[in-house]
Amino acid sequence: MPAPLHIPTPLLASRPLSLATGRAVWLKMEALQPSGSFKLRGIGLACQTYQARGARRFVASSGGNAGLAVACAGRQLGAPVTVVVPQTTTARALDLLRLEGAEVIVHGASWQEAHAHALSLLDPARDAMLHPFDDPLLWQGHASMVDEVAAAGLVPDAVVLAVGGGGLLSGVAEGMRRHGWDGVPILAVETAGAASFHAATLAGRPVPLERIDSVATSLGARQVCEQAVQWWRERPVRSLRVSDASALRACEQFLADHRVLVEPACGAALAAVYDAEHAEALAGCQRVLVIVCGGATATLAQIRAWQQA
Repeated sequence: MPAPLHIPTPLLASRPLSLATGRAVWLKMEALQPSGSFKLRGIGLACQTYQARGARRFVASSGGNAGLAVACAGRQLGAPVTVVVPQTTTARALDLLRLEGAEVIVHGASWQEAHAHALSLLDPARDAMLHPFDDPLLWQGHASMVDEVAAAGLVPDAVVLAVGGGGLLSGVAEGMRRHGWDGVPILAVETAGAASFHAATLAGRPVPLERIDSVATSLGARQVCEQAVQWWRERPVRSLRVSDASALRACEQFLADHRVLVEPACGAALAAVYDAEHAEALAGCQRVLVIVCGGATATLAQIRAWQQA
């Protein structure tokens, strides 16, 4: 396999969060990936693999970070990319996709409709479909962030991450198993209006939400993948829901503390550490690793507008 398309990201000790919480808080800075989020790890590996198998074009259905990762990977690999996005996609996301050289098609009111249209465009003889979160190649690629943490010598008492469709959760859990961290709990955080993983834990299986009602649109998968639920069955994974307001406050505070702007989806994971009301979820954990998954499609002006809405 050629060199990966993602970069190794910094593992930072957060002085502000450590002082505020009374525990050692470490940050895996996936927001610094070339595409703006952790997605490039798994999607980059998938694109390289599919290209080696003969794919000449990549097709994706995403109005956010997955689409950006496919576009970024395609540009690096010299392959054309078509991204189908729903009508709810922001103008900033459209601009970023086009900046990466992707063909952008706007179709449907939801990701599900965009995804169905993307599938209809596939030419099996030359195209590869890149799913945003439900692909073992994605999980394999995302697991590499745990390799980097382990190589740095950190073994946390808990890992905090945002969960949408479950791709990040599945990849991190895979990496943790590889390093013998099966007993280390994962705190899987989502906003209350996009809590498809929480719904799955109540039902014991993936179940669809009726709708997404959250500004954290990157968490907006109406149903998590089966693999995420399987990890919940096999290892300690705790579900936590936070409010949109809490996630947005965390975005602003993180910008002030670490000079990096992240999306509300990432703010949800940060809110689990920033907000004292969630302290019980990490009780007894002295070394906490937070996956700062990033997100490129939100601006500070948008975050402040959401706060005022």
